[in-house]
Amino acid sequence: MERSFTSSEIKKLSVAERILLVEEIWDSITAEPEMMEVTASQKKELDQRLANLKAGPDQGRSWEEVKSDLKLTK
Repeated sequence: MERSFTSSEIKKLSVAERILLVEEIWDSITAEPEMMEVTASQKKELDQRLANLKAGPDQGRSWEEVKSDLKLTK
């Protein structure tokens, strides 16, 4: 049985419970990827990033490098 929450009910949840709720919401969204619309500007940006990747696949940094740098700046 699905349950709906009011804003005040959500605010009463613990942070952990709210994170779980957000995860459930995100999972329900990603279960229907065809329903997610991409705007023309988003498509243009994605196409540009793909072209950049193909032109210079060794450019940029890995996710591990970025995460490491972010941890150092905390």
